Amino acid sequence: MPNTAYIVQAARTAAGRHKGALRNVHPVTLGSSLLNGLVDKVPSLDPALVDDVVFGCVSQAGENAFNLARQCVLSSKLPETVPGTTVDRQCGSSQQALHFAAQAVMSGTQDIVIAGGVESMTRVPMGSNMPKSLGAPNDDNIKARYNTSAGAFSQFIGAEMMHVKYGIGREAMDAFAARSHARAAAATAEGRFASEIIGLNGHDKEGNEIWFDKDEGIREGTTPEKLAGLDSLIQMGMLKPVEGGTQEGVITAGNASQMSDGAAGLLVCNEEGLKKLGSDVTPLAMIHSLALAANDPVIMLSAPIPATEKVLATAGLSMNDIDLYEVNEAFAVVPMAWAQEMGADEDKLNVNGGACALGHPLGATGAKLMTTLVHELVRQEKKYGLLSICEGGGTANATIVERC
Repeated sequence: MPNTAYIVQAARTAAGRHKGALRNVHPVTLGSSLLNGLVDKVPSLDPALVDDVVFGCVSQAGENAFNLARQCVLSSKLPETVPGTTVDRQCGSSQQALHFAAQAVMSGTQDIVIAGGVESMTRVPMGSNMPKSLGAPNDDNIKARYNTSAGAFSQFIGAEMMHVKYGIGREAMDAFAARSHARAAAATAEGRFASEIIGLNGHDKEGNEIWFDKDEGIREGTTPEKLAGLDSLIQMGMLKPVEGGTQEGVITAGNASQMSDGAAGLLVCNEEGLKKLGSDVTPLAMIHSLALAANDPVIMLSAPIPATEKVLATAGLSMNDIDLYEVNEAFAVVPMAWAQEMGADEDKLNVNGGACALGHPLGATGAKLMTTLVHELVRQEKKYGLLSICEGGGTANATIVERC
């Protein structure tokens, strides 16, 4: 019989805006601060018993390079005997890190693993690992297969294509994004994130050192009308209209995720790992089911739909069985299309807001969303939660957790 994978603890930093409060924090320091805070949440944990640290990171260049997970271990209170490895499944990197951790403890190969992710989009900008001088990812075979001359597929074009495929317009997207801000503002005001956020030193606009423990991108009072005033990426000259789409375009900075800096992590154990922690430790949740899916890499952003179908089938559950959903707001159209196709109750979807308001620190987002999901399941005393994230290349992870 396979072991059960338990999420014993889950924590994240607050998300810093691009060039915001975390602009002076090295990504390794972000990761080590997270590791230290996570270990502190489990006083009975002997740090030397951690079998591995698996971190997601997308832009693995510069300060994010040289196996970021191992660098974070060496910068933290964990002993140097703890290994670390870094994963890239694009925006789902740290959700994949969680899958790897769960699979390791379920197999019994390891007993205690920390899964998470780090990204500083300020200090290592998106695309830093794809300098033009070194060429582009798409080879001639890919270009021929998808009838394109593009060196890489564009998520922004994919988002415009999602608008066409699923019939979701600009007005609806702006309303969804405004709701994301309203929900995030309410969650912050009510202290719903307090149990999951690990504070650290940052800097205000003037350069003064501050204690940073609140998500920085939330714009309270955002309305659909205000968002409607923003130019689209097509109007800004960043994209050309897509086939079947409007000439003016629908994707804007307001109905897309925010570039962010942050880290998140989860302590994952099996039954043997729990014994090592002692009888006083009660896990937050257990991993119920894991799945992956892939489809068209050009539209790129629709794979959470088949991934969700797959994970539900594996679990023997229906959408009605799931109490809370987290689907990453890479663009508002992504969870909107997902909800439309899955028949999801939007009152259960991203209930504390999503990346339109709370940010999307790429390689950290999977662990960030799972952290919020398990803490909200505990707060509401609900049973099942589901997480899915669209990923570059047209893949998606899906995870179902069950509150302990």
